[in-house]
Amino acid sequence: MARLLRPYGWSFAAVVILQVIGAVAGLAPLLAVVELGRTLLSPGPPDHGHVWTVVIAGAAGLFVRLLFTAASSGIGHVLDGQVQLSFRRQLAARLGRVPIGWFSRRRTGELAKVVGEDVSAVHPFIAHTPGDLVAAFVVPLIYLFTVDWRLTLITLIPVVLAVALVPLMMTPARLREQEEFDAAMGRIASSAVEFVQGISVVKAFGGSERAHRRFRTAADDFAGTFFRWVRAVSAIAAGMQLALSPPFVLLVVLIGGAALIMNGGLTPPDLLPFLLLGLGLTAPVAALGHGFDDMQAARRAVGRIRDVLAVRSLPEPARPVAPRGHRVELRGVRFGYEADHEVLRGIDLVLEPGTVTAVVGPSGSGKSTLVQLLPRFFDPTHGSVVLGGADLRELGSQDLYRLVSFVFQDVRLLRASVAENIALAVPHAGHDDVVRAARLANVHERILELPRGYETVLHEEAGLSGGEAQRISIARALLAATPVLVLDEATAFADPHTEQAVRRTLVTPPGDRTVLDIAHRLETIADADTVVMLENGSIVERGTPAELLARNGKFAAFWRSHRSAVAGEVETVPQGDEPR
Repeated sequence: MARLLRPYGWSFAAVVILQVIGAVAGLAPLLAVVELGRTLLSPGPPDHGHVWTVVIAGAAGLFVRLLFTAASSGIGHVLDGQVQLSFRRQLAARLGRVPIGWFSRRRTGELAKVVGEDVSAVHPFIAHTPGDLVAAFVVPLIYLFTVDWRLTLITLIPVVLAVALVPLMMTPARLREQEEFDAAMGRIASSAVEFVQGISVVKAFGGSERAHRRFRTAADDFAGTFFRWVRAVSAIAAGMQLALSPPFVLLVVLIGGAALIMNGGLTPPDLLPFLLLGLGLTAPVAALGHGFDDMQAARRAVGRIRDVLAVRSLPEPARPVAPRGHRVELRGVRFGYEADHEVLRGIDLVLEPGTVTAVVGPSGSGKSTLVQLLPRFFDPTHGSVVLGGADLRELGSQDLYRLVSFVFQDVRLLRASVAENIALAVPHAGHDDVVRAARLANVHERILELPRGYETVLHEEAGLSGGEAQRISIARALLAATPVLVLDEATAFADPHTEQAVRRTLVTPPGDRTVLDIAHRLETIADADTVVMLENGSIVERGTPAELLARNGKFAAFWRSHRSAVAGEVETVPQGDEPR
């Protein structure tokens, strides 16, 4: 926490100092009451001028307290907003640099909880607890010590008893229960997100009851965890509340004060500040007791934030090099998402400028993993990916993405205008350039049908189908006009006619563009310069489509299997049954 808050040290100090000044000023009304007690209890007629001076001083102190505590609260909440914004920016920056594989091992709900709920959980620590504790506890305590140190120690007995119970709430068993509580909350968030994201599939296949059952199971687990935690801490919490209750504190102060007065160690008027401030001493401790769970939640939340910020990002080179040309080479590439399971095994491949290389293979053969190495979504565990003679690890990210663009099957469009989505890689592109790219992607006419054409804000004013979103992504890649283009089933949602038109635009390299393509329809790779057949993470065949078919090897068998599957999907009228 200290490391994360270091940039805001001066603002944090200002919050505490303003609270201290307000607390000192807040003593004035209490001291005025004590002084009035002394004046009124002293023999002889009271000095009316002195009485009014004390009253005015007390009222002035109250006004100053309100002024400074309001300023402290305002600055504290502004500081809290700045800290939360900083945390979320740091998290967003870190999540933007970590390997894509890191996301595949985590649930969306858990990450959403870190960025949302966990960042918000630091609010009590930033905006309230430190200043309130110093102002309400430390300042009055110092004053009481100047009156009588012995009665001050007696007054602290309830506080000491309450604080002594705090370690019982931090035993390994209690901490384990709190971690289980957070984990149960994360499972509820994840199950809710997964249910909402998959609602169409769930309803289409009649699985709503099973999906609801999973969510109910997560909710029941959370309820069980919560009740176990409440049963464990309820006795401790009750003991703290009893120790800090006003009757118990008043009893302790009266017994101690009476003993000192009877022994001549304290005058009766000096007992008044302890009766007034003694009860006030327990208030911040009681507040801490009530907010103890919030503080523990903040501590655990900061731990999870720290864990995300500590995730290793893909390293950036200290001295980026500039590639010479756009020739792509994969040299002895090996990669696995897990250390004990390789997805790619010894890939050696050259992609010449001005050519189209198609990658085919059965599901799970490593095709998508292979193409994700080129935009450096991962670094190979062994070997290297080279662009223009330079290892991708020697190129800066900004330079790399000016050279490589990609279109994937799973498209995510921003909550922005259609034009902004297309011009994402070229934010200063002119409207004519955006329209030209949309025409090439065969999506221009559909955009004109939207409420405000290219200015329509997606996800707010209109939505697009999967195929339309994919063509927006294709237009984005065409506008970027990078010398290297990566396609991973880029037209999977398009109808055959649209797919042929768009793919012809994509895989016709202008000049020396290098294209790496995964196609889900084998018919679309007929014009590829080179076809690479993957199986179990290794290249088993390579060559032109005609060469591979003539070789009658694994590619030819895969082609025939694919053609049979396509033919089986076509519904035909049985012989002898004529339509009527």
